[in-house]
Amino acid sequence: MMVAAARQLEAAGAGCVVICTNTMHKMADEVQASVGIPLLHIADAAARAVRERGLRRVALLGTRYTMAEDFYTGRLARKFGLDVLVPGAADQEEIHRIIYSELVIGITTPASRTVFQQVIGKLAAQGAEGIILGCTEIGLLVRQSDSPLPLFDTTQLHARAAVDFALAE
Repeated sequence: MMVAAARQLEAAGAGCVVICTNTMHKMADEVQASVGIPLLHIADAAARAVRERGLRRVALLGTRYTMAEDFYTGRLARKFGLDVLVPGAADQEEIHRIIYSELVIGITTPASRTVFQQVIGKLAAQGAEGIILGCTEIGLLVRQSDSPLPLFDTTQLHARAAVDFALAE
């Protein structure tokens, strides 16, 4: 479906493809291979912002798939030379639960914010210099004031990258 949608966008005259979710970037390589226009990868937008801040070691928060699978962390490491930390298994499961049971249906609670703050604290103690909010819904819950480390909201960064691309055309 994503490949078909990308082809339809290209046929309609789009100058690029933007997949507006982190997890579905699992399909980014297949989508890019199916069209002749560029795919603006959400992880690239985040990584560029991290590098612009002079950081090298970052933590990634997102769905279980985004945190655990190589399509995102591997890209950050291979293409941008970032050292990527992810939470431990129990924290990954709790973050995943909050995303799918609360955030995607618009529920934000102080208890869930506290969970994210605690996880961020653990990652900071492991040497993370910044936190990539690698799920488009996390920014609904966690703000910069909730974190001692700089946050990189992929929703905002990806949107800016798309606007920059459009304006450069």
